[in-house]
Amino acid sequence: MNLKTMREAVNITQAELAKTLGLKQSSVAMWETGKSVPKTTDLPKLAKVLNVSVEEIINCFTEKQR
Repeated sequence: MNLKTMREAVNITQAELAKTLGLKQSSVAMWETGKSVPKTTDLPKLAKVLNVSVEEIINCFTEKQR
């Protein structure tokens, strides 16, 4: 599962997710396209909002590099 799918599963927009995390929408967009990755300090809150584990989020980014 990728980050976009996780976000869509909880029915929130990139802008809503960014606002919840105190970030810009462009940050979320770059995560979803693989141009950037979340800071480790953002992972717990991101996981909570998306209702997934931190490990699942990390896997989104490590699977792309394989």
